[in-house]
Amino acid sequence: MSTHEELNFFKSSYSGNRAECIEAADLPCGATVRDSKPPDAGQLPFPATEWAGFLSATLLLNTSQKSPHRNH
Repeated sequence: MSTHEELNFFKSSYSGNRAECIEAADLPCGATVRDSKPPDAGQLPFPATEWAGFLSATLLLNTSQKSPHRNH
């Protein structure tokens, strides 16, 4: 992957309209992320198992933060 035009990068729905975030793109074997401010600065690819683990952990963290029974 030499340029970001080859991939369909997207921002998280949690980013809103903020310009300072990471963007991700699906790969056949996982995903890759980049900084949204300098998109040509490079990408960091993750294998499918690591990306799935990251997404699962993020979902669990987000769910626990919204719980009214969370310990502070």
